[in-house]
Amino acid sequence: MANTILVFIEHVDGTVSKASWEAVRAAQVISAHTGHDTAAVILGSGIGVAAQEIAGKKLGKVYTVESDLLKTYTADGYAFALKQVTAQVQPAYVMLTHTYEVRDFAPKLAAAHKTALLGDNVNWKIEDGTLVLTRQAFQGKMALDVSALGDGPHFVSFQLGTFRGDECEAGAATVEALAVNLDADVVRQQPEERFKEAKAAVDLTAAPLIVSVGRGIKEQKNIEIVQKLAAAMGAEIAASRPICDNDWLPMDRQVGSSGQTVAPKMY
Repeated sequence: MANTILVFIEHVDGTVSKASWEAVRAAQVISAHTGHDTAAVILGSGIGVAAQEIAGKKLGKVYTVESDLLKTYTADGYAFALKQVTAQVQPAYVMLTHTYEVRDFAPKLAAAHKTALLGDNVNWKIEDGTLVLTRQAFQGKMALDVSALGDGPHFVSFQLGTFRGDECEAGAATVEALAVNLDADVVRQQPEERFKEAKAAVDLTAAPLIVSVGRGIKEQKNIEIVQKLAAAMGAEIAASRPICDNDWLPMDRQVGSSGQTVAPKMY
């Protein structure tokens, strides 16, 4: 098994996601302590520019997999292609993004390898040369230390904000195209055109400081207290769904599973 951490790069039409840069940084930081080599892989069609952007980071190599069948995301297509990629690269770990897309295909990919999928981690450490990951359980009431047993590849993801994507070290990686056998018969899903939401009046995803309001505010009149606090801190205001459903704050302030996904420096 190769001594490599392979980073999966998620993108939309060649634009690399913020979560992917966090995954790259995670691989850089962890490999500095474990001695692993690092590499990245990007799937799609017409991904040359994105590959060169990734190659500007401190990675050993960037692998590209080009296919018209990978132009639009499908769980079958990505899982089938990545299984062939990992067979060729033979990484010890595959660093995944913490997104709905990955949650869709990663269990299928890990099951195909009969190896571990260790997702939603919030911390890590090295014990006796082994990578130990920390994940929350029972709605955050417990923290579990877990590690993968046996040969890899083992699949790992960290929650958004665990690593800083803007701290990725620069470098000059080589780009290598990998060939995979991918037939239309393998892809059972028929994706529709990607849904694009109307742009929110407030982009909370870029906010470094957020003050969030939940049910504990009790009354609408208490929103003013939060507004004064946010103004003093230079922060944006966010809210849970019940607050927005009651029209105490506009819907574009909603965060969470049915709102904007955020990763501020302070929340």
